[in-house]
Amino acid sequence: MQERARTTRRSLLEAAAQLFSEQGYAGTSINDISARSGRTSGAVYFHYASKEGIALAVVQDRFATWPQLTARYADAAVPPVQRLVALSYDIARALAEDPLTRAGARLWTERATIEAPLPDPFALWTAAATRLLAEARNAGDLAKHVRPAPTARTLVRAFFGLCSLTEALEGAATVADRLTDWWRLTLPSLGAAPGIHPWDGAPAGEWAPIPVSRRKDSPS
Repeated sequence: MQERARTTRRSLLEAAAQLFSEQGYAGTSINDISARSGRTSGAVYFHYASKEGIALAVVQDRFATWPQLTARYADAAVPPVQRLVALSYDIARALAEDPLTRAGARLWTERATIEAPLPDPFALWTAAATRLLAEARNAGDLAKHVRPAPTARTLVRAFFGLCSLTEALEGAATVADRLTDWWRLTLPSLGAAPGIHPWDGAPAGEWAPIPVSRRKDSPS
């Protein structure tokens, strides 16, 4: 594909994502996407056969970034529980601020109205959580009764529910604070080993996830 065509296709995708996020799938038309992108309707249909095709492309585009995102949390020198929590904050931030991620999440909730099968948005996140929990268990950082796969599945679903309901009830600006509350409640139930703290030493109410670059042997 030529550079000009790639640029046009990308601008259409981003315009559609913004509209899907703001107005939903049913509330967005090809004409809306054309107007938002500054391209003709003919250009939209040239690159995407239908509105369903654009919706599918939006979801697939966001999933294409997952390997790069999860790769940032592969440093074995950082406790896996810390990496899991830090990853959750990155995802929560994307759900609150990134148009393509927000559009993908909304399209998933409206999937019954879309005449195209959308890929499972939770599979890669669940796989990453499972891997990190397995590493934590092998390191002795989890209670013996905690099983990585079912625990990851439960955490991921609870996480997305928390983010969705928090934004709906309080607004996106409060998601990070509510996520901190959730981890405070959740980590003790996982039986994390003493000394494994996913937040820095800030006073209660000001906790923040430890940067992934912080290593086990860093001074506290």
